[in-house]
Amino acid sequence: MRINIHAGHNADGRTACGAIGFIRESTEARRVKDTAIGMLRQLGHTVYDCTVDDAAGVSDNLRQIVAKCNAHDVDLDVSIHFNSGAKDVAGNGKTTGTEAYVYNAASKAEGYAERVCVAIAGLGFKSRGVKYSTGLYVLRNTKSPAMLVECCFVDDKDDVQLYDCQAMAEAIVYGITGQRVQAAEKHPDANQELVSPGEETVVGDKKQLYRVQVGAYAVKGNADAALKKLKAAGFDAVIVKA
Repeated sequence: MRINIHAGHNADGRTACGAIGFIRESTEARRVKDTAIGMLRQLGHTVYDCTVDDAAGVSDNLRQIVAKCNAHDVDLDVSIHFNSGAKDVAGNGKTTGTEAYVYNAASKAEGYAERVCVAIAGLGFKSRGVKYSTGLYVLRNTKSPAMLVECCFVDDKDDVQLYDCQAMAEAIVYGITGQRVQAAEKHPDANQELVSPGEETVVGDKKQLYRVQVGAYAVKGNADAALKKLKAAGFDAVIVKA
């Protein structure tokens, strides 16, 4: 897929930044956006970051975001936000939850929005479902199908206690693509030999080579990024074509 993603509003500390409660919308939207972009690219999708951090005001922020989005031919525009208005400071044991907006029932983004709501609800949040809005600037003016995701409420204690950036991003990515990034194995088998970065084992027949593969990528840029991380960690690594 080809996807535009942006975090809503200006960055924190600037005019026209997002809602503030137990957490800050502008900060968390950017964390979720960055994490989701990394996952989508790892899965082989083309992603454009259309976030605007320091516009002159609300209207300028929206105009700049839409201009960035419309500069690309994509399958989907995704706007990441966090909601407010629950005013549940003490916590009532229930989440106010998540919702997603699309322009209208004819929008090709509706199916994606429905799946994102289901995926986020799978984390334990109440699903407020998909809603329609012809008044939201981004939905009205982007040329590609667009959805606006309200991850959860910044002023609901229960929402914030449940919220986790990594899990939220994974749910959004899964809702959009139906794919999950495979996590690295954290607990190797007790019988496996453990080798420190840069260490070479010398046990066995030196004429016999055993290859250790850490990933296979359809996009060369993703392979280059993985190679760079391995070398930075001290591993001697090369890229080979399958």
